[in-house]
Amino acid sequence: MRLTMRTNLAMRTLMFCAVNEGRIVRKVEVAAACDASENHLAQVIHKLAQAGFIRTLRGRTGGLQLRQTAATIRVGEVVRAFEAGLPFTQCLGGHESDATEISAGISAGCPLAGCCRLKCAFADALEAFYASLDRLTLADLVQGNTGLDRLLKVA
Repeated sequence: MRLTMRTNLAMRTLMFCAVNEGRIVRKVEVAAACDASENHLAQVIHKLAQAGFIRTLRGRTGGLQLRQTAATIRVGEVVRAFEAGLPFTQCLGGHESDATEISAGISAGCPLAGCCRLKCAFADALEAFYASLDRLTLADLVQGNTGLDRLLKVA
């Protein structure tokens, strides 16, 4: 399993905001600290705001900050917000094929779908993955993490 760069960047952004709790941070600061393009970051910030994890403020003194406390933001919720629309496997995502499969001549449906037990195993594994992440909060990732403070704290 591999998470998307957007999910990774979303977690970095939330950690940046949590380390700088109570302060409005600027997109340019987050981008520099997270080694990300501001354009890519803007899309992630938009989705984080839509999902209710952060609030954004417009204008000259604008920026972003956590909408909730770090202790109430569950890592699993964030990952679901960014990954839920992407099927883990073809059989868990319906019958759509991606462009790579179509160009390679692979059929849209799995010929084993009617009798394969692997789908249930994948579904169970994915649920266990999310359950594990649901036990972690953003606060668990940042509190007492002096190395992260040194990297992300804005003076």
